[in-house]
Formats: sequence, structure tokens, C-alpha cells
Amino acid sequence: VEQGDLAGATSSASTKLIHGGLRYLEQYAFRLVREALTERAVLLAALPHIAWPMRFVLPHHAGLRPWWMLRAGLFLYDHLGRRSGALPGTATLDLTRDPAGLPLRPEFRRAFEYSDAWVDDARLVVLAARDAAARGAAIRTRTRCVSARVADGMWQLALAPAGGPGETATARVLVNAAGPWSGSLLDGVLHRPPRAVVRLVKGAHIVVPRLFQHDRCYIFQNKDGRICFAIPYEGDFTLIGTTDEDYRGDPAKVVCTEGDVAYLCAAVGEYLRDPPKPADVVWRYAGVRPLHQDGSASAQETSRDYVLELDHADGAPLLSVYGGKITTFRRLAEHAMERLGGEFPGLGRAWTASAPLPGGQIARAALPALQARLAAAHPDLDAALIARLVRAYGSDAPAVLGDGPAEAMGPWFGPHLCACEVAWMMAREWAMTAEDVLWRRSKLGLRLTPDQQAALAAWMAGRNTPGR
Repeated sequence: VEQGDLAGATSSASTKLIHGGLRYLEQYAFRLVREALTERAVLLAALPHIAWPMRFVLPHHAGLRPWWMLRAGLFLYDHLGRRSGALPGTATLDLTRDPAGLPLRPEFRRAFEYSDAWVDDARLVVLAARDAAARGAAIRTRTRCVSARVADGMWQLALAPAGGPGETATARVLVNAAGPWSGSLLDGVLHRPPRAVVRLVKGAHIVVPRLFQHDRCYIFQNKDGRICFAIPYEGDFTLIGTTDEDYRGDPAKVVCTEGDVAYLCAAVGEYLRDPPKPADVVWRYAGVRPLHQDGSASAQETSRDYVLELDHADGAPLLSVYGGKITTFRRLAEHAMERLGGEFPGLGRAWTASAPLPGGQIARAALPALQARLAAAHPDLDAALIARLVRAYGSDAPAVLGDGPAEAMGPWFGPHLCACEVAWMMAREWAMTAEDVLWRRSKLGLRLTPDQQAALAAWMAGRNTPGR
């Protein structure tokens, strides 16, 4: 039961990274880093189309962490987790000779380079939901749980779909994975006082036209102790983030403010010869991380680890999830099922570590060949479009395109999006609005004009009309 669209809040507002969290080593969070690095390998195998290895460049800032400390941390980072051949170890860079030094100010003369990975976070959520539905799950988007009570050892739920009649459901076990809303759900709907305290931490990001030509990511240290990434994004752009600050307010109303934009521009401006200006921002977003309150003095020091709280009051189990990060989502779910094992005696062994998500039934090395086959089969389609479809859908890309010519795939909402793809998203990925398509199932909102976006919204509204 999801109150909005899949990945409609925090899960699509991340920095889009699968990483161990290099800076968490300073907090001695070795277990979390090791688990995250292990999961990095699992997700790269399960998601060859939407998760990709990436090299990260960490320039040495003479006034901040010393060189030896960075080297020691990266040595640990290399050896705490499992690395495949696609993820080479740490290297040192002479920025006066390496292309990574060209966009940087001349005072930055050396750096470390290490491996992590990038992921399309919102598509990850959608693909996980698709896989669950294929295995029998009922996915209810845009549906709120408005009340829940226990009767005869079972949960009785009242659900309110947007624009539709109410529903009821029963459950042996309820899992509260409402993220920033987990505490308010416990208080206002489940009428159980939370035992754990959630610390809401805001993370803001901006997207600007591409700042550098290579395909590596920068990780910059800031004087306030935070870090900031500058990541190649959607071909023609650079993603910059994130902020870490306590948030008090409605999680649904979080925004990237002018102050956030100025902070991020200034943070990368410490390093870049030609830093971005607030006027360069083409898109901005913010999300609220629901972190488990561990007593840390600052938001950036609060652990990204997760806590599972199992409550058997009234005879019906309730499992609440606090904290966590996108990299460890699968392991968190596995731990949740382990905690609930006593409620399901017939539960089998854990299996998701070796299961690809939809579209991932193809080796990463085979993706270029698939792209070439689709280009040969559809010579009338733009090569950039085919490349995007392979990246988004993997082994499902041929089914998304179909067998017909370009004119049969329309109408077209600009050169990058055709009706056949939108119909796929609506039929198989729970997309209902243009925003779902343009900012979560894809990032084509960066490319379509306002008129094209309006045409898409009108076409989808017609498809959503009852009887269509």
C-alpha cells in the first residue's frame, strides 16, 4: 500500500549511488560499510541495465583530511567488501596530467580514484514492485491506509484509493515501511507509540548542464565536514548533491530552496575552475531521509544503518522499519523476513541475492549487442533513444518497442518518447500521470518542452478515462 506513486518521495530523491559510504568509516560503521559493499556487488549483478560501475575522483584538499587518512580509509574500503573485475581498486592520480584535473582549480594537484556504482533509483523501486507482482503480490499505489485495528489476531485495514471507493484488507502481519511517515503512521493510524525515534534529514540536489566531459564522478570534501558529489547525469547534465540538515515539517512539502542551491554551487565551486551558478540549474529536488536517531550531534553524523522493531501487542505482529539506505534495501528486506520467520513456519530460504530484477536477465557485456540488434531492427529510430531504452528496460527493451515502424509507435511526444513506451509504463509499471513518466520512470522531463509535456499529460488522461 503506497500513498502516492512508487518512489514518489525519498526513494527517487537520492544521489543515485550504490556505495558503501566511504565517509561512514570515520564513524567506525564497519559493519554497515561491509554490508553495503557486499550489496553493491549483488545489485550490479541483479541490475545490469540500470546499475553501472563508476569511478570516483577524490581530490586532496590540503586544509581538510590529510593524505594519509584518505589513503588508509580507501585501503579499508577496498578490502571490506567484495569487488569484481569491473570494480578496480584505488589508484592515485596526478591531476596535472590526468584529464580529471582539467575541470579543477590548479591548486588541486593530486587525488585518489576508487570504485563505486550508480543506479536509477526510481526504476529500481518500480522493478522491485514488478518482480513482487509477478510472484503474487498485490501492489496498491495512490492508496492510503486510513485505519488499522486488530480483531481475532488479524489486522483489519481500511484503505482509501485516490478517486475510488474504499477497500478493506486483512493481514496476519503488518510492516510499517513508511519512511518519513513511519512515526505518524504509528501514532495516527496504528495507535501504537513508537519505541524508536526517527530523525528526519533533508537532502537536496541540483542538476546543471554538463560540467566536464569525462565519465567519472567527483567527491568533494567541504569545510563544514560534509561531502558533495558531482556526477555525470543523463548524458548532457551533471547532478550535484547532497545537503545534510535536520528537517522539521511535512515530508510531502520538502523542497530544494534557493539557499540549498547556493550552498551546492558554492561547495563544488571550491574545486571547479568554472563553477555552476544558481541560474544554471535546470532541475532541483529534495527528499527526507528517515534516519534512526542515535544521539549524534549533527545530521551528517547520524548513522545510515537500519533498525527493525517487532511489536506483538494485541496478538498481531507489527514490524516497523527505521533508517536504511538504498544500497542495503535488499538486505534490509531479507533481515525483515528473518525477523518474521516465526510467523511463517513454511517460509523457505532467502533467495533474492541471486535473482535478477525485470530486465536484468542479460549480462552487462551483452547490452551493447542488444542495442545494436534493436538499431538494426529499427533503423528509423534515433540511436540515443534506443540506447536509453536498453539502459531503462534491459532485456525487456524489444518488448517495449514492438515490431512496427516508428509511425506505428506514436503519437510521439518529441524525439525521445513514444506512446508505445508510455503504454508499457501504464500497463506494467503503475504510471498514471505525466510526472510519473517524466521524473520517475524516466528523466525525460529534462528534455521535453512544456508543450510536449502537456500533450503527454492529455494523452495519458484519455487513456485513464474509464472504459478506455
